[in-house]
Amino acid sequence: MLIGILSDTHGLLRQEVIDGFKGVDHIIRQGTVKMVLETKRLFLREMNMDDYDALYAVLADRDIMQHYPYAFDENRVRSWIERNMQRYKENGFGLWAVCLKETGEMIGDCGLTLQNIDGKMLPEIGYHIRKDCQHKGYAKEAASAVRDWAFEHTDYPSIYSYCKYTNEASYKTAEAIGMHFEKEYPDEANEITHVSVIHRPVNGLGL
Repeated sequence: MLIGILSDTHGLLRQEVIDGFKGVDHIIRQGTVKMVLETKRLFLREMNMDDYDALYAVLADRDIMQHYPYAFDENRVRSWIERNMQRYKENGFGLWAVCLKETGEMIGDCGLTLQNIDGKMLPEIGYHIRKDCQHKGYAKEAASAVRDWAFEHTDYPSIYSYCKYTNEASYKTAEAIGMHFEKEYPDEANEITHVSVIHRPVNGLGL
């Protein structure tokens, strides 16, 4: 069995057992897994310290993180995991491990966090996919699922994505899930930060 995160009628997060999830039997034998989302090829679950090696392969890759304001060493990767584990407790969401349904292998992260965007704490979809798994649509697939989850399980009127203005791949992924350009603003970390946004659909979840 897997543990899913769902929302009650008051918007508060609760845990519920999900049965019948196929393709990750090799994970189930280790016990319950806190699974959040399922897509055609992926599942997203809460990350933990056992994911250190897999996440280090993503965050410590200078090509992947070239637009980030600093390089990741072992301590920063561990802090990244700890910070997201704390977000799960405090907010009920964070960056989740992105895993291949076929093998259970973690290939990156994607999720919802609260970020300081031009002086306001706003809900933001972030994503990082391992280099050899890029250009296969995984970031778009995961981010689309997070977008739908956010509008279904939170009350936020808008969801954002932000990055350094030179990170075209990142904001093109945001546009691919229905976001549009919101603004750019000067930022000490990024020089100029590019912001994309999507607003809550008026009728249901459809875009």
